[in-house]
Amino acid sequence: MKLVFAGTPEVAVPALDALLASGRHEVAAVVTRPDAPAGRGRHLVASPVAQRAEEAGIEVLKPARPRDEAFLARLREIAPDCCPVVAYGALLPKVALDIPARGWVNLHFSLLPAWRGAAPVQHAVMAGDEVTGASTFQIEEGLDSGPVYGVITEDVRPTDTSGDLLTRLAFAGAGLLAATMDGIEDGSLKAVPQPADGITLAPKIQVEDAHVDWKAPALRVDRVVRGCTPAPGAWTLFRGERLKLIQAALVPDRTDLTPGELGVGKNNVYVGTGSYAVELLWVQPQGKKPMRAADWARGVRIAAGETVGA
Repeated sequence: MKLVFAGTPEVAVPALDALLASGRHEVAAVVTRPDAPAGRGRHLVASPVAQRAEEAGIEVLKPARPRDEAFLARLREIAPDCCPVVAYGALLPKVALDIPARGWVNLHFSLLPAWRGAAPVQHAVMAGDEVTGASTFQIEEGLDSGPVYGVITEDVRPTDTSGDLLTRLAFAGAGLLAATMDGIEDGSLKAVPQPADGITLAPKIQVEDAHVDWKAPALRVDRVVRGCTPAPGAWTLFRGERLKLIQAALVPDRTDLTPGELGVGKNNVYVGTGSYAVELLWVQPQGKKPMRAADWARGVRIAAGETVGA
């Protein structure tokens, strides 16, 4: 088939690479979000998908909105058979959905209908799911509601951050998307409607969602830290300034600290929760680089009974 691939962040690059390497389909063009400011200088930088496409000598389309007439006209000229999508980052209007003969097929990082929305992996980690996965489905106007072509499963490991899990799913899902294109092309794969039961939503994680509640049980604190790493980053307040929590560990045998109370040893920093303590391993004070929690504690000289949190 002639394909136009739509995607934007680094997590979409493995799928583009898999389609380029398949040898069975032609990736005629790539659709991605416009260049965005990045780095200290806030210079405009092309998306990871755009950069990879340019390396491969593929035409790159960067519409400000996917309903822009110039973009739609170019898509009609290319006349793709199918448009595979991974984390493109914009809603596709019906006028765009109707252009490819076999529609737009999305690789979504959950076992649909669970975790429909922008942040399925973060929500899976924060909810304590033990198994998640990826699904390929036909895009329709509803939110991640279209019929499913295929799925893969992936265990959620006890120490997984959302970044760890998403990286594994990106590579495993790349193979699933390529296989889905093959099955659509040869007619061996038919999309199956999603069940009406088991629908959960995964909206974008906001900064306030990443604010740690130390009165919650330690398991919940741990899930928030892992689910919000690397973005937007779990955080708490210390002496009125934001402290980012990068890595923590459960310490079930330490129950002497009240919620938010700090307990500092020679090489350890513990915080009380609504159940037992967690150990802070890596933190990032406001305006500084990430550091080991023990080094941070030595630098700020924590007093007995001092706390983090509101």
